Amino acid sequence: MKNIQNKWIRGAIPALLLHCSIGTVYCWSIFSQEIADYIGFSKSAVEWAFSFAIFFLGMSAAFLGRLVERNIHKSSLIATITFALGMAGTGLFIWYGGIHQHSVLALVGIYISYGFIMGIGLGTGYLSPVKTLMLWFQDKKGLATGLAVAGFGAAKAIASPIMTRMLTGLGKGGVYKMFLILAAVYFVMMFIGHLILAKPEGWVEPQKKSKEEGIIATLKSAPIASYIGIWLMFYINITCGLAIISQEKMIVKCVGLGAFAGIISTISALFNAGGRIGFSAWADGMKDRNTIYKMIFALSIIFTVIVLYTKGIEKGAGNVILIAFVLALIFIVNAGYGGGFSNVPTLLSDHYGMGNISAIHGITLSAWAFAGLTGNQMASYIVNHTGRFVEVHGVNANPTGYQHVLIVTTILYAVALLLSVFLVKKTEK
Repeated sequence: MKNIQNKWIRGAIPALLLHCSIGTVYCWSIFSQEIADYIGFSKSAVEWAFSFAIFFLGMSAAFLGRLVERNIHKSSLIATITFALGMAGTGLFIWYGGIHQHSVLALVGIYISYGFIMGIGLGTGYLSPVKTLMLWFQDKKGLATGLAVAGFGAAKAIASPIMTRMLTGLGKGGVYKMFLILAAVYFVMMFIGHLILAKPEGWVEPQKKSKEEGIIATLKSAPIASYIGIWLMFYINITCGLAIISQEKMIVKCVGLGAFAGIISTISALFNAGGRIGFSAWADGMKDRNTIYKMIFALSIIFTVIVLYTKGIEKGAGNVILIAFVLALIFIVNAGYGGGFSNVPTLLSDHYGMGNISAIHGITLSAWAFAGLTGNQMASYIVNHTGRFVEVHGVNANPTGYQHVLIVTTILYAVALLLSVFLVKKTEK
């Protein structure tokens, strides 16, 4: 009974406390326009704060993975402090920008606070509980990491209505007040997670005979082509996911469901979280965990091709079948996007073992960093430079441009599928 309690109290619960806090980074779209209006800058200028946050998430995970490997208590404490400090700093610079309209100092301060400081908390906080859960649930590693990473995906669904209510309920300056309040709330949640997070008793890290027996030696223990394939297909899955998810709201409006955009966003966030648990738990029963990536890419290709062939975004309004195809695409992409995240650490552990998994996982998350800079921007460029903007259900939208985004993502998903089939070598768990 004690061991069962420890699995949840020392592994799963702290992981959820950490990931449900840092996962709110994906609530950015809820308040980005309010920030822009309050400090007197365009939304596009403010948007870079989110891109920086994702970039530094991946890069801090890459560079601090060794720290997580050595000391999860130190890394989880760093995550707690930097994430809360980044949120509080963002709130303070929004407040300053409200007093000094068009202040470059306010904008740069938001970039540093939300992007750099909070980004460090995101990267270390994301990594800290993953290996611990894999050690507690060694017979169900996929389910364990899925539970943790699902907290990151579900955070948007949980926090979105709360943040929306706070923005309206706190009156003038509600956006900066919200950041200051949530900084305190998430600090408490993450600090509790930090205090109770622990590896199983008796677990001893494998001893390295020399400095050379670190990450590089571990990567060389399996065909390097496999690691390159894993990194690239992870990068492509995030890039495609961000490209489609970033246009989700406008796609929904194009098919006449603008009034239900909030509900659809919540449902897609639940599919994101569900994909993290479902795909990773499913992969536990497979001989080769890479099979789950083949399924994710194949499903994504099938549904994007269906929407492309039927021109669902352009002609979907009023057509129940075409609307169903578009919604299915959004939900499948969200589920596959989440499933891609939760299966990476377990796929890496199948190839390289548990010895340096946090460090290797951290390096692999650099793919997330670069995808964070390319996914949204790629979609925005396509939408702004192809097709044409027209009046659709009271909004200025570019249905043809959104279809063109799907053409590019279909090609990229096909490349990722080929990498999964031919480059990532089969391994039996």
